[in-house]
Amino acid sequence: MCGIIGYIGKGNAGSIILEGLKKLEYRGYDSAGIAVLGENGLEIKKEAGKLAEIEKKHDFSSMKGSLGIGHTRWATHGIPNDVNAHPHADCTGNIVLVHNGIIENYSELKERLKKKGHTFASDTDSEVIAHLIEEQIDSGADTKEAIRKTLLEIDGSYALAILRKGENKVYAVRKSSPLIIGVGKGEMFVASDVPAILEHTREVIYVNDGELVELLADGCSIEEAKTGKKVIRKSVKVDWSADMARKDGYEHFMLKEIMEQHTSLRNTLNAEVKQASELIKRMPNILVVACGSSFHAGLVFKSAVQKHMKKRCDAVLGSEFAYGTIVDKDTVVVAISQSGETADTLTAVREAKKRGAKVIGVTNVVGSSLSRESDATVYIAAGPEISVVATKTFTSQIAVLLKLAYTASGKTTELSEMKDLADTIEKILSKREEIEILAKKLVKEKDFFFIGRGNSYPVAMEGALKLKEITYLHAEAYAGGELKHGPLSLLESGIPVIAIAPSDESISKMRGNIKECTARKAKIIALSDDVDVLKEAEAGFSFAMPKMKGDFAPMLYIIPLQLLAYYMAVLQKKDPDKPRNLAKSVTVE
Repeated sequence: MCGIIGYIGKGNAGSIILEGLKKLEYRGYDSAGIAVLGENGLEIKKEAGKLAEIEKKHDFSSMKGSLGIGHTRWATHGIPNDVNAHPHADCTGNIVLVHNGIIENYSELKERLKKKGHTFASDTDSEVIAHLIEEQIDSGADTKEAIRKTLLEIDGSYALAILRKGENKVYAVRKSSPLIIGVGKGEMFVASDVPAILEHTREVIYVNDGELVELLADGCSIEEAKTGKKVIRKSVKVDWSADMARKDGYEHFMLKEIMEQHTSLRNTLNAEVKQASELIKRMPNILVVACGSSFHAGLVFKSAVQKHMKKRCDAVLGSEFAYGTIVDKDTVVVAISQSGETADTLTAVREAKKRGAKVIGVTNVVGSSLSRESDATVYIAAGPEISVVATKTFTSQIAVLLKLAYTASGKTTELSEMKDLADTIEKILSKREEIEILAKKLVKEKDFFFIGRGNSYPVAMEGALKLKEITYLHAEAYAGGELKHGPLSLLESGIPVIAIAPSDESISKMRGNIKECTARKAKIIALSDDVDVLKEAEAGFSFAMPKMKGDFAPMLYIIPLQLLAYYMAVLQKKDPDKPRNLAKSVTVE
């Protein structure tokens, strides 16, 4: 869930790695560090905190050398502090590494190594790997062989970048955690995500699970970690530019990404879905697997498939897949992940494939693990999303999933009508000042309830999630009809209830649910195109929406809720791009 970058070339490794780590801050982290091999030997600087503050103390650019690795850590084993920050070294200080992932059997390995006399500096699982490599080298193995033998001993997930004192190389290996190689001119990079290297190169090689990489300044070699068999893989050119990952004058990436949704949607609607739609038509059973915002988008897809194809479609959270989900050779799994590296979703995909299922991957990242492991891949083409929270990728996921459902069911009218959505979104975005004013009225509130029915229930869930993620306020989402089954007991005078109420088949029921809330003196904030619903809100607490077909409403109604969460966070002086305890790409289970 954290960030890795390694560099070898002729430049100042400390400066290059620092800038790369800054591009990976969106992934979430609590500490950071850099190791450089150069004039001062193998030098390590690391500390808990944010990069800007750590850099002030340690001046990474002063580390002399053109070979190094860096890391931003999101704590799993051991609290966020200086000694648990990466990089980690072995007893001799000759082996240094950074690690993303979790080593599941680290405890028994650590006890075994302690009995052999190894001394550990940290509480992390990652440090165990350095000592295991040290053991193999002491037994006579060269570095690559030592790494290979170490991998046979560890269970879990990892992306590793490794240095050894005296060798002008960077070693890297992955299993269930993303890793890419950047191909430059006289310099090479390894990183956990593309934005880290875009300032230097757009030529990328994607590393597959179980592959070991050796980087030199003028190129790299890849082999299967278990067998040593050479792997030949060409680089691909990434369409993202470095400019696409900048703020373009906006205060935060989140606001920039909200405001460019009309553009990202136009790109998304060009997505190729033919191969995936054939699988949807052919397979008797359809199962959506996703997590977080992607799961909410999947619920909209589920509704569209059942409505237009008259075909059963189920949805399960990736983290819950293992507990009784029925999948077989007659199932197509629609796996949705912005990064294509979500650990829970990938684990579900791999298990489904073992049972004979086909997989459609829906992702934003070309060459991601999900794209490589799917039978058919649909790219949402939303461009890089730097802020931790999903905004434009959520609307793009819904758009591409609806296109998939319409293509599979032959709904040509709906496909044509989707072309006008970008213009409608642009009109909603033009009224963002109304949402900012609303946020100022609500900024002192501590509890929020979101309600919706039908396709608006996933929107309520996503709206509540956005508010929780970046304001840290209590927010709950309910299907409107469920209020009477318990949640009404929580409503008190003045409690904000945000009602998502497009005038679709659920509107008459939603009017009744809103009445239930006003009877308890709750404060209604209404998003609707229905005049009666808008009247239920107090003056200044409504947002009039354009009338829209039911399938399309989620893409429109989520936008004011994204803006509301954003402005609430800013007013509370919280960074919406880097919410506490969260990461962009969730690569642990």
